[in-house]
Amino acid sequence: MPKGSEKLTNARKEEIINACASLYKTMGFRDITIRDIGANTSFTRTAIYNYFQTKEEIFLALLEREHEAWIADLEDIRLMNAPMSVEKFADSVARTLEKRVYMLKLMSMNLYDMEVNSRLDNLVSFKKVYAKALDAVTRCLEKFFPAMTGRDIQEFLYAFFPFLFGVYPYTSHTEKQKEAMEKAQLEYAQKSISEMIKPFIVKMLKSFES
Repeated sequence: MPKGSEKLTNARKEEIINACASLYKTMGFRDITIRDIGANTSFTRTAIYNYFQTKEEIFLALLEREHEAWIADLEDIRLMNAPMSVEKFADSVARTLEKRVYMLKLMSMNLYDMEVNSRLDNLVSFKKVYAKALDAVTRCLEKFFPAMTGRDIQEFLYAFFPFLFGVYPYTSHTEKQKEAMEKAQLEYAQKSISEMIKPFIVKMLKSFES
């Protein structure tokens, strides 16, 4: 790690992550290089290696940041004082995930690459935040659906989080994929992230509504 204040180090890391996120809007994971990311920062490409050793570490940091933002939104839901119906809760959670396209895309397509090609400390940092996301959902369920037992909550988590890994491919299709499905006469309904997630949550929680 380069010498300097913690504030400067964090600012540099954030700039690198922002550059990566900007490129990810129009480029694929495998197409983006450290050189590309460096060209979109205010410092040299080689300086990036003072903060991240691989591009996968940068993407993992982006995924971690996405989870942190999602956790903050879940906390906002939990702090609401009024009781929530299953429909309202499902809609609220689904809307938080509408904003987390990077998170859903990275989880579904590139999680293995990121984890394998990142140093242990970086991976541990991400896993801690992922654990906080599990806890944030747990605390929401405990508050709004007190009829759920610990086992009920665990079963929900084991269904919900793996489900999220498959959301992006079902809600985002390239023109080439659409053409292939049409030629294969494969029927599909184009749904938004929220339209995919909300019915799933409702189905999982309907029996616990007061």
